[in-house]
Amino acid sequence: MPHSAIINVMIKAAYRAGRSLKHDLGEVENLQVSLKGPRNFVTAADRRAEEIVREELSKARPDYGFLGEEGGARAGPDKSHRWIVDPLDGTTNFLHGIPHFAVSIALERNGVIVAGLTYNPANDDLFVAERGKGAFLNDRRIRVAARSRLEEAVVACGLPHSGRGDLALARREIAAAQRNFAGLRRFGAATLDLAWIAAGRFDAYWERDLSPWDLAAGTLLVREAGGFISDLGGGEAILSKGQVAAGNDTMHRELLRLLKEAGRQRAEEAETA
Repeated sequence: MPHSAIINVMIKAAYRAGRSLKHDLGEVENLQVSLKGPRNFVTAADRRAEEIVREELSKARPDYGFLGEEGGARAGPDKSHRWIVDPLDGTTNFLHGIPHFAVSIALERNGVIVAGLTYNPANDDLFVAERGKGAFLNDRRIRVAARSRLEEAVVACGLPHSGRGDLALARREIAAAQRNFAGLRRFGAATLDLAWIAAGRFDAYWERDLSPWDLAAGTLLVREAGGFISDLGGGEAILSKGQVAAGNDTMHRELLRLLKEAGRQRAEEAETA
């Protein structure tokens, strides 16, 4: 299918960064057997991918601002447009040679995400969306899953580690999900979790403590695929709060209900501790 000029710019940048990451993935797999390990190499690969994306985007739109995971925020003369980029989401997966990671690029116009892309170089899955034009996977139109029965749903989530986030709350939420859904999954790349919601692979998804570059492209993908997405309070502050709940109408609503109940139980538990 023909893409708009802006989507073509984003695809070119993602493909070029993806080629670099795919090459580096092979090197990571070789480094796994060394005593030093691949961590420093992966950090360099991440930074290299972001520079490639920034360079390609700047060629086409030199005045736009840029927000990247590695390089932070860079203001541009055009204050109404900003790129939001995660050059390597799923770094831990990449570090271990697991082929589940992505380059994610979003374009924000006057505070609204108007174009989004998530690309997994390991399997060439390319998810794109433009506001008002639908969501696509490898040029095929995608929609969120239509399932409405919680006991048939597969749900993705984040798993906080010790010292990060409220572990007691996470345990409450996970227990609620285990009681109500058919399966719970943790794949380690938020950008792909949201893309998989858009493609109907997951029925619902929630996570906390994320960054704007983890969420920007995926919010548009989900909405353009007919899904519902919000912060965990049901509001629109997804990027600013760094939290997300997504699914079709029923799954999104029921997920928020379960999370709210888990939060109430956690508050009661804290009061009696």
